[in-house]
Amino acid sequence: MLKGSVLIHPGYFPTISQMAVVAQAENIVFEAEDNYQKQTYRNRTLISQAQGTLLLNVPILHTKGVRKKYVEVQVENQESWQSHHLKSLQTAYRTSPYFEYYEDEITHLFTDPVTSLFDHNVKIHQELCELLGIDTPFIFTEEFEKEPKGIIDARNSIDAKVKLDITFPKYIQVFQERNGFYPNLSILDLLFNEGPNAISYLEKIKLPY
Repeated sequence: MLKGSVLIHPGYFPTISQMAVVAQAENIVFEAEDNYQKQTYRNRTLISQAQGTLLLNVPILHTKGVRKKYVEVQVENQESWQSHHLKSLQTAYRTSPYFEYYEDEITHLFTDPVTSLFDHNVKIHQELCELLGIDTPFIFTEEFEKEPKGIIDARNSIDAKVKLDITFPKYIQVFQERNGFYPNLSILDLLFNEGPNAISYLEKIKLPY
């Protein structure tokens, strides 16, 4: 278990590694004062499907030449991205052991109106913690610190390019016989395949923090 508070970014249906941080931390502090960065799991999540992995992206409104804080980023809703993501999950996981068990609980996250990416991801975090049985409290930063003191800095867990030194035990995935085992997918993959056992899996992961 991680002793003390841990600093992370709220992600879009976060990776298993990030949810392991949440499950093992005494307290979570969400970074709310940083600039938005591309190529991260702030607006994307990786799932498994019959053809391999599938990256689900949340489209965002870009302002050319202007840097925005993560909390200021707005979602682009001209596309039916929520419907696409939900249908992709239904197609990929409808045969998994626990998809039907959780489907009704998460559907509102794909039907409720979304404007702020940050707020939506915090909402997702709260729903996931409830489904997983995680009661780790969370607060938000009030200023940005590049090298924060007195806290475990796990903000790099949101970066899709960072390869964390973590060994992920295998669990049975829907298309494992066809594709092999994919580690560190979206927490939804673990939840739909392992159900109530997901929390035990998260608590056993050895984290590099």
